[in-house]
Amino acid sequence: MYISKFKPLFLVLAFVSLAPIAQAADSEEDKTFYFLGTAIYKNLEMLNLSEDEAEQVVEGLSDSLEGDADKLDEAIYGPKVREMTQQRMMAAAEREAQAGLDYIAKMAAEKGATQTASGLVYKEVQLGDGAQPTAASTVKAQYKGTLRDGSVFDSSYARGEPISIGLNQVIPCWTEGIAMMKEGGKAVLTCPSDIAYGPRGQGDIPPNAALTFEVELIEVVQ
Repeated sequence: MYISKFKPLFLVLAFVSLAPIAQAADSEEDKTFYFLGTAIYKNLEMLNLSEDEAEQVVEGLSDSLEGDADKLDEAIYGPKVREMTQQRMMAAAEREAQAGLDYIAKMAAEKGATQTASGLVYKEVQLGDGAQPTAASTVKAQYKGTLRDGSVFDSSYARGEPISIGLNQVIPCWTEGIAMMKEGGKAVLTCPSDIAYGPRGQGDIPPNAALTFEVELIEVVQ
């Protein structure tokens, strides 16, 4: 059985005999090490480890912390790790691409949604009554970006302020979609990967990911 996400609890159980139960992370140093743990988790997550494989990773980390790790030849196993990582990342990207196609089809089938020639799925939530931008306009907008599973990867609402940006400086999905809106309008833009961040991804956005943005167009600045 494959696990889509490597459970953080699995690591906790593996190390419970090595250290006393940690208290709440209050200091900045505690938070820094906590973040290190989340970063390790993200690197493991993309490998789509089986339970047996995850156990080997935990054993290697545990033995290293105890100073009792097997001395495997880095010249042999370093390349093996890189090759395995590359293969699994490519496989994950292929799975994400197919899942993205299914997601786009699902969003396009929603009531009130329209799909353009580029593949953008546009759904108007609130009709604006102000100026309409062009692809060269600078706009002020609020937005929330989510992955197909609904997890938020970016939000101006969370930051507490809108952004002002040129539509010639953003992903093609935004350039096209926001140019379909008017000031005061709200819309949902669902973007195929090839008009979003493509096979490279970005930050928390995996390669080949389809994205959804809830956008509120506040003002056409120029």
